[in-house]
Amino acid sequence: MKDSPPLAEANEIYRRLEERAIAESNDLNHRVVQCRRCKHGDFLPTVGSGHPMADILLIKHQPRYLEVSESVAFFGRAGSAVMKSMDRLGVNPLVVYGTNIVKCADVELAEGEKNCPLYMLEEFHITQPRIVVVMGEETLTVFNRNRVAGMKEIAWAPGELQELTPFCKALVTLDIDGALDEEQAKAEFWKAFRNLGEWFRDEPPY
Repeated sequence: MKDSPPLAEANEIYRRLEERAIAESNDLNHRVVQCRRCKHGDFLPTVGSGHPMADILLIKHQPRYLEVSESVAFFGRAGSAVMKSMDRLGVNPLVVYGTNIVKCADVELAEGEKNCPLYMLEEFHITQPRIVVVMGEETLTVFNRNRVAGMKEIAWAPGELQELTPFCKALVTLDIDGALDEEQAKAEFWKAFRNLGEWFRDEPPY
């Protein structure tokens, strides 16, 4: 049975939007890899990973070793932990995009926190997520400092759903990288992060 005209039209619109998002994401990743705004060593900046039209945007502070070695955000321990958590929560990993707010590991932090958020804002614009998960107080501070018009300031209230824009929620958690090394922090991260599952179940599929 063929799609009805309205459904076929909606599918075509989504296909075109997805193609545009993929092209924009590829262009952004190319510019990130080539970036020399900051002084850094031989390691390449990390690019985001996931679907370029994701409903869920995960943002943490800075890449760790395995992310640096592959130049991909959330590669390694953090990514594995998040995927296991998503599975437990019943969240579809295909609707997730993850990135670091500071793209390089070998950069002066103040310089990275000044120059890198422009890329994160582009990622936000491309994905147009329905919820942003901000991981860690350092990440939250940088994120709030680089908000654009229409974005509300996010409070440090782990686990509490907040309004970032009229079309996008925000959820704050502990830093995933630090939480993996300490049992109490891991428990606190999970306590906050599991509210993403409740949000996902309650959201309409559109």
